[in-house]
Amino acid sequence: MSDDTIRLVTLGRIFRRRWRLLAVLTVVGALVGYGTSVLFPPSYTTSASVLLPGQWEERELLTQVDIATSSSVVDRAAAKLGWRDVSADELRDRVSAQAADGNIITISGTADTPARAQQLADQVARQFVGFAARIAGAGTDSDAATGTEALRQKVVETNRRITDLANAAEPGRTVEGVQARTALENLRTSLEQAMTKLDEANPAPDKAGMVVMGAAARPTGEAPPTRMQLIAAGALLFFLLAIIGCLVAARMNRRLRTEPEIAAALGSVPLGTVDVPDERPAHRPASRGPRARFRRLLGVDTRWDLPTPQRSGDEAGRRIRYRRVCARLRDQLTSPRRLLVVVPDGDEIARRAAVQLVAEARSDLLLRVVEVSVVRPMVPDRDTESGAVVVLSAGGWTAEELAGLAEACADGRHEVVGFVVAGPVRARPTRSVGDPPDNATPALAVRGHATGGSV
Repeated sequence: MSDDTIRLVTLGRIFRRRWRLLAVLTVVGALVGYGTSVLFPPSYTTSASVLLPGQWEERELLTQVDIATSSSVVDRAAAKLGWRDVSADELRDRVSAQAADGNIITISGTADTPARAQQLADQVARQFVGFAARIAGAGTDSDAATGTEALRQKVVETNRRITDLANAAEPGRTVEGVQARTALENLRTSLEQAMTKLDEANPAPDKAGMVVMGAAARPTGEAPPTRMQLIAAGALLFFLLAIIGCLVAARMNRRLRTEPEIAAALGSVPLGTVDVPDERPAHRPASRGPRARFRRLLGVDTRWDLPTPQRSGDEAGRRIRYRRVCARLRDQLTSPRRLLVVVPDGDEIARRAAVQLVAEARSDLLLRVVEVSVVRPMVPDRDTESGAVVVLSAGGWTAEELAGLAEACADGRHEVVGFVVAGPVRARPTRSVGDPPDNATPALAVRGHATGGSV
C-alpha cells in the first residue's frame, strides 16, 4: 500500500469517526469569521486612470507613482473633499497607485461607502495631474511661456539686424571693416547657441499634458475580504486545524498496541487474543459526569485511529478462543485454580471479554473479575487466588498505566500469570447450527470492585 493510500484511508477514518467534532468546530470557525467581519466594517474600492503622453522610462513611471501617493497630493485631495470624520493620515492609508502598461497610472481609493470611494479616487487623480503639471512647468504659467516666445522673436530680429550691418560694412577694403564683420558673425553664433540651450532647458512638450481618463466607476461590491469570505475562511481554518489536531494527537499517542509492548509493560506473557462483538453496550456507568457526556456528544469518547474492526467468524469460533485461553491457564496453575481477572476501569471491550472468559471457564477454574482504576490502581489482597490475569484491549493504555496495574497486583501479592488482549470485531448476524447454548452456566462469574468487594 502506497503512502498516498494510507493518507486517504486515515483522512476517511477521521471523517467517519470525528464528523461531529469536525462539524462543531467548522460552525465555531464560521462564527469567529462572522465576528471578525463585524469588527471590521465593509469597505469599497475603485480606481481612476491617468494617461501620461509621450515616452516614459520605467523609473520615471515609478517616480510618478510615488508622487500620486505623496502627502502633497493626498493632503490637497483631503482639503477638497472636506471629510471631517477622516483625517489626511487615514486617507494616505486608503490611497494606492500602480503603473500599468501603456504609460497609465492607476490610482485606487478605498472608503466605507461606494460614493466616497469614487470621490476619493477622482479627487486624488485630479490633484495628481495638477501637481505634476506644476512640477513639469506645463501648468498655468503663461507669462513664462510668453516671455520665452518674445525672446525668440527678439533674437530673430537681432540676427536680421546683424545681417544688415554686415552687408553695409565695406567688404575687404579696410582692416576695421573685416574686424567688424567677424565680430558680427561671432555675435550671431553666440545668439544661436544661446537659443539652442534655451530650447533644451524648456520642458519636453511630449511629457506634458497628463490626462485623467474619465471618472472612476462606482463600486458595486465590497472590497475583499468580504463578510462571506471571512466566514468561509474561518470555517475552513477551524476545519483544517481540527484535522491537524487529530493527526498530531495520534502521532503523539503513546498507547501500546502490540503484544510485545504490553508484555514488556506488565512483565508477563500473552495468553492469547479474544474477539468481542463491536456493539454499543446496553448501559453505561452512571458516574460519568458532564465532561464524559460532552465527549460522548462530540463523538470523541472512542479512539479514531484504531483500525476498523474486521468481520469475525461465528459465535462458536469466538468461544473457541476463550476456551483456549482457559486451557492455557489450567496448564499453568496448580490446585486450587483460582484467579483474579483484572480489567482496567473504563475498558468496555475488556470488561465484556472478561465476563465471557468467566462464562467459558469450567468448574476447575474459578475466576473473579475486578475493575481497577489506572489513575490510582488498587487490587484486593490475595485470598485464595493463585495469581492474576489482566484482560485489556490493545491501543487503550500507556506503558506507565499498565506498569501501575502490575505494581498494584504485586502489592496485593498477586502474581500476574499472563494477559489477554481483547479486540472488537464485527459479528455476523447468523450463527452456526452446532454452537454451544448461550445459557451455559459458568463455574464462577463474580464481579468485584477495586476495594475487594464482590457482587
